[in-house]
Amino acid sequence: MNLKQLCQRLLQPEFIRFVLVAGLNTAFGYGVYALFIWLGLHFSLATLLSTIIGVLFNFKTYGIIVFKNKDNRLIFRFILIYVILYLCNVGSIAILKCFGLSSYVAGLIMLIPIGLLGYFLNKRFVYQKQDDKKNNIKSEQNTEIYDTETNTDNAN
Repeated sequence: MNLKQLCQRLLQPEFIRFVLVAGLNTAFGYGVYALFIWLGLHFSLATLLSTIIGVLFNFKTYGIIVFKNKDNRLIFRFILIYVILYLCNVGSIAILKCFGLSSYVAGLIMLIPIGLLGYFLNKRFVYQKQDDKKNNIKSEQNTEIYDTETNTDNAN
């Protein structure tokens, strides 16, 4: 994919909705965390509970508003994507810290790449539309047929 194609994808209404909903989700998650702190919970419990509630909230907002999908069976895939994003984020921040960056700066640098990765992983593996799945299967089958024909031609 070239830069022009990437820009065209990022300017689609779905991606713009994703960015706006990400802002909403961030505000909601922090609001829940702040509420738990205000109620006197220890920060570790406040973090745990706000993360759980936030993931459930994010699942519904991304599903319904961004990807137009209300299928609750996708929650486990969504959680798996969150785990992958977490690991990528922590690993990337650790690498950036090795170059002398502070945790604040490293975390700030990773906001956009992790956000983009989250969009593409959710679109591809969680909220993929049935038409997209069929197109991917056809594309894979066509590639296999082409590979088989190419290998047959090369054998002669």
